[in-house]
Amino acid sequence: MSSIEALTEKPAPRKKAITSISGSAAVLEAFLAEGVDTIFGYPGGAIMPIYDALYDYQERLKHILVRHEQGGIHAAQGYARSSGTTGVVFATSGPGATNLVTGLADAMIDSTPLVCITGQVFAHLLGTDAFQETDVINITTPVTKWNYQVTDATEIPSVLAKAFYIAKSGRPGPVLIDITKNAQLQKFDYEGYTPCEHIRSYRPKPIVRKEYIKEAAALINQAKKPFVLFGQGVILGKAEKEFQAFIEKSGIPAAWTILGLSALPTDHPLNVGMLGMHGNYGPNVLTNECDVLIAVGMRFDDRVTGRLDKYAKQATIIHLDIDPAEIDKNVKATVGVWGDCKETLPLLTEYVEQKTHSEWLQKFKDYQAEEDKTVIHDELHPTTDQMTMGEVIDSLNELTGGNAIIVTDVGQHQMVACRYARFNNTRSNITSGGLGTMGFGLPAAIGAKFGAPERTVVAIIGDGGFQMTLQELGTIMQAEVNVKIIILNNRFLGMVRQWQQLFHDKRYSFVDIASPDFVMLAKSYGIAGSSIEDRKDLKSTLKKMLEHNGSYLLEVIVGKENNVFPMVPQGCSVSEIRLK
Repeated sequence: MSSIEALTEKPAPRKKAITSISGSAAVLEAFLAEGVDTIFGYPGGAIMPIYDALYDYQERLKHILVRHEQGGIHAAQGYARSSGTTGVVFATSGPGATNLVTGLADAMIDSTPLVCITGQVFAHLLGTDAFQETDVINITTPVTKWNYQVTDATEIPSVLAKAFYIAKSGRPGPVLIDITKNAQLQKFDYEGYTPCEHIRSYRPKPIVRKEYIKEAAALINQAKKPFVLFGQGVILGKAEKEFQAFIEKSGIPAAWTILGLSALPTDHPLNVGMLGMHGNYGPNVLTNECDVLIAVGMRFDDRVTGRLDKYAKQATIIHLDIDPAEIDKNVKATVGVWGDCKETLPLLTEYVEQKTHSEWLQKFKDYQAEEDKTVIHDELHPTTDQMTMGEVIDSLNELTGGNAIIVTDVGQHQMVACRYARFNNTRSNITSGGLGTMGFGLPAAIGAKFGAPERTVVAIIGDGGFQMTLQELGTIMQAEVNVKIIILNNRFLGMVRQWQQLFHDKRYSFVDIASPDFVMLAKSYGIAGSSIEDRKDLKSTLKKMLEHNGSYLLEVIVGKENNVFPMVPQGCSVSEIRLK
């Protein structure tokens, strides 16, 4: 062979090293290859082989033992939302798997990327009603982006690669992989892990059509009263800077859905507040006065739109979304712009003209002044002896400077926190949006702290929701999680009571809820805590909580029959919002 031939000859392809490993080990190797560092889970018979394999991976994979599988999946959601990566959870078969369903439904509607691994009975027992056998695939099909049952270990590397790709690509969502016990135990020749980058017939990102971008820009440039509504799609697309550049160049006021909150700093001059049922006065009323409505990464949920037949009928609608199914689903768009807003927003910004809509923006400020006088002043500076939820959040803002992650449960406290919490950074508001899952707050706060360990995490929870997952105090104790918990205790299921007061003649049917001594309960788990009822103790106790080295539970007794306003009554138009 000549020297030239020797130089140009292609080297023989290197064969991948082949080792024999179990299906269980293959699951954990996939996690390492995907960059997973934290798993939330609860062991059981059908998933025991994976837990046995995990024994040898403890230095490389952190496992957090939760107290209930629902707590595990909500923790994985909190982790995903604060970190911007995929959350992972383990559960066993039967009741372990079915306990994940609420979290799957929550993650599905809120577009949270999860990979859930459930154990299953031996393959030869499928369909026999074996002990702890449940058809988890059919149960979870409506609430997962994809699910799959593995009965042969050789499938595990490729199936897990698809699972992570599907969960985090395009519009994110939860994926569940059910693995039979024989597949977990089975040894096979393992040739390594190859991440998935493409699946035939699955297109996570629609092709961006520039002609639609240009149509949208032309409508925006002609608008006299343009208005932007932004949702979580901005955060999921990691497009916060692109979004801010768009509104600053176009000069358009922007309002957020509760899942879009924190994508834009609260104090940004073009941030005009919250949309929807308990949103701000101006954004709701002026939705029905704008001439061009630009929706970015939001889905026109019924809590945002109110009556659809009276929603923004005067406006030209531009809808930017990564999921084509959302465009025209609830509100008919004049121009639908498919695509990831990380890509579409810079293109749109290029074509829009530099403007300021000062007179239009002033209208939002005028409505805000009216809301300040009628609602907000009394909420933040009450003259009664009883504390309000709003003043607690306002005092918390002073001490955190808007830099904390706020995790909320569901109810009145959730709406108050979303209305009054201040945020300087993205991925700082973590809440259950579409499903409205009571019990979400405490476990999600645990996950959020693992996802962003350097940040202060404060859970704002009602006395009702707290009692749905309070067993996760045990997780906080054992894993030594530094989360701050504020229970806003009004001794009622407050949101239901508000509706019963306003729309059911004060017929308070089963909403008066008794609670344990929360501080003593926390103490039994080794968690410091205190309870306050007097306003003079509020700021000093909040400061004590935030400075405490470790987790802390603070119960604040607030007014028993305070209501959250403004409010768009069900069946009404957004412009029929009530201030009181």
